[in-house]
Amino acid sequence: ADAKRITLRGEVAGDLCVCADRERLAQVFSNLIGNAVKFTPEGGSIVIRARSRDGHVSFTVADTGPGIGRDQLPHIFDRYWQARAKGREGSGLGLYIAKGIVEAHGGQIWVEVPTTGGTELSFTLRVPGPHSPPGT
Repeated sequence: ADAKRITLRGEVAGDLCVCADRERLAQVFSNLIGNAVKFTPEGGSIVIRARSRDGHVSFTVADTGPGIGRDQLPHIFDRYWQARAKGREGSGLGLYIAKGIVEAHGGQIWVEVPTTGGTELSFTLRVPGPHSPPGT
């Protein structure tokens, strides 16, 4: 992000807690933020948001990149799938793995393409309940 002069900003609404494997959650964020950095042009921005939502915490990584074509949206979580563009690197497994991790935690993951441009990848994780194991 520094090399491309991309502004990274976090917006966390209150004191939030989720039930999650810390290392797997870090893997999801690494993939989503890494993709945002890869596809955001120099001088752009990325916002990472977290807020409480209906017994879950909703996380969003929003960028000011070119966005994802509407025809490509049904495929972005498919194994080995990549946008058809020059200079793209990677195996096409990152979002597929992120989806598996989120769903294994009982959450959901989705993508939105705002009319103003860019891409927003969001996912939810549940908040700890009264019978959650300690430290989750």
